[in-house]
Amino acid sequence: MTLLVNGVPSSHLDLGDPERLDFEYMQQIAAVLDHLPTADGPFRAVHLGAAGCALARWGHARFPGARQIAVDLDPVLVALVRDWFDLPRSPALRLRAGEARAELGTLPDASADAVVRDVFAGDRTPPHVTTEEFVRDVARVLRPGGVYLANCADRPPLALARAEAATLGAVFRHVGVVAEPAVLRGRRYGNLVLAGTDDPALLADAGLARDLRSLPVPARLLVDEDLTAFVGRAAPLRDAAPELVPEAGADREPEPLPPA
Repeated sequence: MTLLVNGVPSSHLDLGDPERLDFEYMQQIAAVLDHLPTADGPFRAVHLGAAGCALARWGHARFPGARQIAVDLDPVLVALVRDWFDLPRSPALRLRAGEARAELGTLPDASADAVVRDVFAGDRTPPHVTTEEFVRDVARVLRPGGVYLANCADRPPLALARAEAATLGAVFRHVGVVAEPAVLRGRRYGNLVLAGTDDPALLADAGLARDLRSLPVPARLLVDEDLTAFVGRAAPLRDAAPELVPEAGADREPEPLPPA
């Protein structure tokens, strides 16, 4: 079933199979999480923008003993999904109603293996959860070797995605961008998954790139020189900076990326 929030598809859940993820960007996030190195103790994740908790249900099924926190701004939605869906109970999954950045600020240092941002107001990500200051707080919450994964919906010429990738690069040692090739080439509106980590092996894993290419809708992972070319001259987003607006000539096709 698909959960609509204000008419916008927000989550898809298979109530009989929590490991089924129908949204392509969630499949991409799951592929990255599957390649996280095994940590001491249970897998711990924070989901900012929980909606129907599809990814949290996947994590509970995939990682035995997982401990997760899911945050959503809408307290009514939080109460409804708790009643409607067969969600894991606390302490396996703790649901919180609150604003994503504020709730993130209450979490202890080095307490999560993954922080996933899937926060939207309509079809846009609120600017205050895209900035370098926000990402530094994410990095504070991550354990060594953990990963930040952000769902970015953007349209050509992908100005927001490029700026968000630059922002992650100001905080993390290793950054990647995952999306379908048509989206990366700026041919249509779509979702891109931005990944940031201090683990040198995670995004360099050939198995991860292969798994992403093998998804039902194949995706490409940009790192190193390809990522540098994608970011171009984009600058990190900051709290004090004006909100990013589309560049002049936004309907012009960007330079194509090199073939995979």
